Amino acid sequence: MLTQTTPTPAPVTQRVPLVEMRNIQVSFGGVRAVGGVSIDLYAGEVVGLVGGNGAGKSTLMRTLSGARPPDSGQIVINGQPVTIGNPRDAKALGIETIYQTLALADNLDAPANVFLGREVTAATTLDDAAMESATRKVIGRLNPNFKNFKAPVLRLSGGQRQAVAIARAIHFNARVLIMDEPTAALGPAETAQVHTLIRQLKSEGIGIFLVSHDIHDVFDLSERISVMYHGKLVGTVNKNDVTTDEVLGMIILGKPPTKLTQQDLAELHG
Repeated sequence: MLTQTTPTPAPVTQRVPLVEMRNIQVSFGGVRAVGGVSIDLYAGEVVGLVGGNGAGKSTLMRTLSGARPPDSGQIVINGQPVTIGNPRDAKALGIETIYQTLALADNLDAPANVFLGREVTAATTLDDAAMESATRKVIGRLNPNFKNFKAPVLRLSGGQRQAVAIARAIHFNARVLIMDEPTAALGPAETAQVHTLIRQLKSEGIGIFLVSHDIHDVFDLSERISVMYHGKLVGTVNKNDVTTDEVLGMIILGKPPTKLTQQDLAELHG
């Protein structure tokens, strides 16, 4: 008699984070700026990183960008532990940072900024045609309406300048972007442009850490929100599971949503 066996179900494939930061610690002169923080980021995801001034969020991102190696802890990229000792290491791993200042050369045009420090040459001269062609292609992916390829970036709008800075990052195969206050000092129309750029990057599978003080930006763009308070991680929450008041309570009071009382929430608006 044949015995019937139940087939073993196929294992569920686990998604591997693009980035895992595990128990990161950073101190400056005996002051612990980041104390044992663990966060992660997946492909095609925006994680909002928020907290008050001095919360440690910028220092945490500096460890990922290579600007300040952690004192202890581990960084894992695509499932592999890595050492990021300087910005060159980060770039080689596909990690790029777009600072609030954008770090653009105002007197140069878009192609010159995209290839700044990594110029294309033909024989002994710059290959301007190749750089312009590549720039048109990469910016066209981000913003098909961008036309000012010959103008110094000083003359571009804030949203267009962001497009140039982002193009510079993704042309060199960035898979992870750290964006520092990308809509600071922008008007509503330019902010909308930047939101469109970020959604385009998500659709291409790029993971983004969004460092911002603008809670509305964070809720508009993020899937998850990680909140820091005095160098510690208060928690990481799914955007759809919390209110803006609960996230503000995490930022201002350092309490996870489950510990926030109605009185706490009322006092946020007191």
